[in-house]
Amino acid sequence: MRLSLMGLLGAAVIAAPAGAAPTPPTPPTPPTPPAPASTRASSPPAQYYVDLNSASRKELMTLPGIGAAEAARIIANRPYLTKSDLVAKNVLPIGPFLSIKPLVVAMPATVVKGKP
Repeated sequence: MRLSLMGLLGAAVIAAPAGAAPTPPTPPTPPTPPAPASTRASSPPAQYYVDLNSASRKELMTLPGIGAAEAARIIANRPYLTKSDLVAKNVLPIGPFLSIKPLVVAMPATVVKGKP
């Protein structure tokens, strides 16, 4: 009995698609082109760079991930020869440094020639 029941179910499964109407194939969808640069989700280009050696606390706090404590540490460890000194002097961890790296510069102090 079990064998005949399995045979009946197998025959029904095989016969069912034959009675249904065939579905037309769907045409492939073309790939979507990349979004223009103006609509991509990215940080806006820097209007100006923040100088690590001369920026005020308020200017430093405009940088992403820099709060009052980080700005105070940046000011306290001045001067910087390069912007990577923020990590070398343990002022900032690498994560926050990488987020502000394109936005900052470390300009040397200007020396007036002829004056001691």
